[in-house]
Amino acid sequence: MITSVDTDLIRVLADPLRLRIVTLLAEETLCTTHLVEETGARQTNLSNHLRVLREAGVVETEPCGRYTYYKLRPDVIDRLAGQFAGLAESARNAAGNKRACP
Repeated sequence: MITSVDTDLIRVLADPLRLRIVTLLAEETLCTTHLVEETGARQTNLSNHLRVLREAGVVETEPCGRYTYYKLRPDVIDRLAGQFAGLAESARNAAGNKRACP
C-alpha cells in the first residue's frame, strides 16, 4: 500500500483528460479555448476538470481580459515526483529483505 504518496493527488491525475490537460500545461499557459481545441473535449466538461485540478492545487489561474488562463504549478508535480523517488529508493534499499512465510 502506498502511504507516503499523496493519494488524493494521484486520483486527480489518474483521469486521462486531466492528465492530458496537465501535460499540455507543462508546455505552455493556455486558456479554456486552447484546451478545448487541443483536447477535443466539450467546454463544460473541460471546465469541470479544470475546477478539480484548481481545487487540488495542480493548476492556477491568471485572468486576462475576458479569458482565464491556466498554468501548471510545477512545485506540486515536483512534490509528487519526490514522493515517488522516495518509494523507489525504499524499494532499492529493501531489495534483499524478504519476510519468511510461517
